Amino acid sequence: MKHMFRTMTVVAGAAVMFFAMSPALGAQSAKTDVTGKWAFAVETGAGSGTPTFTFKQDGEKLTGHYSGQLGEAELTGSVKGDAIAFSFKGDVQGTTIDVTYTGTVESKDSMKGKVVLGGLGEGTFTGKRQ
Repeated sequence: MKHMFRTMTVVAGAAVMFFAMSPALGAQSAKTDVTGKWAFAVETGAGSGTPTFTFKQDGEKLTGHYSGQLGEAELTGSVKGDAIAFSFKGDVQGTTIDVTYTGTVESKDSMKGKVVLGGLGEGTFTGKRQ
């Protein structure tokens, strides 16, 4: 009987520790929020650029502003978990192109991924919160 009581105490203790740790685990996976100003480094086959993005996130909805070599533009997109995607219309020598960024938010201050410049090419980006 003593042995069974001791085993039940150990099992109960382990359960208490698990549930006590659960809130801490939830806090570590806090929702991603990219709201703010970001500096990007973009590399494509046609060259490189250093645009600035200002994001506003509301839940999974992302809006904001692009400022760089393709002019000034409003953007829309989404953030789902650590996945980010957004797009805007840019200007290349008087021609409007669709620019799409897709990537991963790596931390509260950094992200990286791929950029597609309409039919003109694609490349990679890294972004750091300013």
